[in-house]
Amino acid sequence: MKDYSRPPVSRGRCVQQDWRACLPEEKAQVFHEHERHLESLYNMFSVSLNEAIELKLAGLRAKALCAISMSSQLCERLTRPLAGTLRVLHDHAKHYGAVPNAAPLDPENYHGARGQRSARMSGLLDRILFSHRLQFLHKVSTLQEMVEDLDRDFRNTAGDLAGGLYTDPERGWHEIDAGHYDLNTCLRETIVLFKSFLVVLPAGQLDDFEKTVYVQSHFPSEDLLAPHHRRMGAFAGQ
Repeated sequence: MKDYSRPPVSRGRCVQQDWRACLPEEKAQVFHEHERHLESLYNMFSVSLNEAIELKLAGLRAKALCAISMSSQLCERLTRPLAGTLRVLHDHAKHYGAVPNAAPLDPENYHGARGQRSARMSGLLDRILFSHRLQFLHKVSTLQEMVEDLDRDFRNTAGDLAGGLYTDPERGWHEIDAGHYDLNTCLRETIVLFKSFLVVLPAGQLDDFEKTVYVQSHFPSEDLLAPHHRRMGAFAGQ
């Protein structure tokens, strides 16, 4: 049985120092494998969405709506593992006392009104939470909530566009583009937090932490193949 009574590893002076830090080989492998996994999911989502936008700009409306249907599914396949990663960071830090660095969220890094509002609120609370542990837990919780909200908004908007429910379709496409930008920002924030977390994670906790992250960030094979209906049913003529 692993010893969790050991004191947490001391953190660096700031997030920038954590990002430049060289991790031990085992931690570096965990970081790079998980980073590649999230980046791969994001790239599939981003390429699909960019294709949908290009088809829309070319006046190929039916093909654009078909592509946005695929983008909606790929959005969920990104956001579920992304939110799962944040959930693991929060729970592990809460229960085992890891205290990584965490810089406040910057509203200027978000395009959507919801993201900007959440980032501003996070920044305000960061000023009154003097505990590094509480600052980290609050930031991770805020990012998880943002990712889940962005996923829901993206898929709902895509479904409404496909079903012809938007009186101003241009606004819908703008919201989808802004959501894509903000999800990218959340991804970058998560990757940085993941690195800072590994800097302070005791070596004896790495195996269990890695297993938990894997479970929370990988779809079962049957889940990947299952069709997702939800709001997208409008596109199928329902």
